[in-house]
Amino acid sequence: MKKEIEMANYSETKNDLIRLEYPRSNDEISSPLIIKGEARGYWFFEASFPVVLVDSDGLMIAQGIATAKSDWMTENFVPFKAELKFEKPEHKENGVLILKKDNPSGLPENDDALEIPVIFK
Repeated sequence: MKKEIEMANYSETKNDLIRLEYPRSNDEISSPLIIKGEARGYWFFEASFPVVLVDSDGLMIAQGIATAKSDWMTENFVPFKAELKFEKPEHKENGVLILKKDNPSGLPENDDALEIPVIFK
């Protein structure tokens, strides 16, 4: 139980940059996974940012793009939505959903991400 609390606190450290409506830390997920939330406009580039789902070994099982649902050229929060289709990994119950700040510059100092632990249903 303590690990769940620690991971939930990690997502709260990004609350001023990106917030998830669904899924939340340690939610059970299945395919297709509909991801909803809001992020500051500068988290996007050209109204989108990458989303990746990995298993507990860090192996990618799905990737996609989150898209802004309103004008993203702002410093305010902008709602977004993404959909990931995936097959539940064999012998793996846990994974991580990673929402990456789009970084067209490629400079490491501009990288950022929100990582949410999930449980495969």
